[in-house]
Amino acid sequence: MATPATFHDEGHGFDLFGLSPAAVARAVALGAPAYERYFRVASEGSAQVPRAGAAILVANHSGTLPVDGAMLWQDVVRHTGRVPRMIADRFIPRLPFVSTWFARVGVVSGTRGNVRRLLEQGELLAIFPEGVTGVGKSWRDRYRLQAWRVGHAELAIRHRAPVIPVAIVGAEESWPVALRIDGVRLFGAPYLPIPATPLPLPVRYHLRYGAPIALHDAFAPDDADDPAALAAAAAQVRAAVEALIAETRTARRGLWR
Repeated sequence: MATPATFHDEGHGFDLFGLSPAAVARAVALGAPAYERYFRVASEGSAQVPRAGAAILVANHSGTLPVDGAMLWQDVVRHTGRVPRMIADRFIPRLPFVSTWFARVGVVSGTRGNVRRLLEQGELLAIFPEGVTGVGKSWRDRYRLQAWRVGHAELAIRHRAPVIPVAIVGAEESWPVALRIDGVRLFGAPYLPIPATPLPLPVRYHLRYGAPIALHDAFAPDDADDPAALAAAAAQVRAAVEALIAETRTARRGLWR
């Protein structure tokens, strides 16, 4: 894999956030069996992802652990050559062992300063507005979007970055949560998830990318500081993701007939 066009080597082969092109290439190779044979990812609409410039992917989230994020990352790298910067909850850097590996492949803690720097550099971000409420949802709540944060809308308006809605179908059945143990804040995580199965089930993933949403054209720059405007902008993105999920689930049922 070629070095990403936005890669800025800060010395020793890493960028400011720890990304390493060599680690990205290894992750693509190591993740290939899961992507191609275990989850058999079917991808549609990746042409909607800009090949250059700042942009924000916004997707639904589920599955006990962020396997859906890994498959989205793999899909984007394969189809666009870009390395999406997966924006993670702030407890992720505290995780032993995996936190370093995450940084090497482009995962970044979602602080205001981090995301501002990335967008100013013209990076592609991937944000899951449901956060941990998405991965912790119950079986009965599958494909029902949970608490929807508005940070992606603020970023899109403030930095004039298009939002590309994404539906991920399959992950919600692959590894549902059987039990959440609240109050156990291991490494800062808000709860301890107990999955329904020891490993994810080999349910086929379907990824569908929607048309870019130019929130920066629909809203004024000052709206980035207006809670009501941000709620309206985030609701527009949420509706687009929900529509993509519904379309993808309908198409999937058609394949099974």
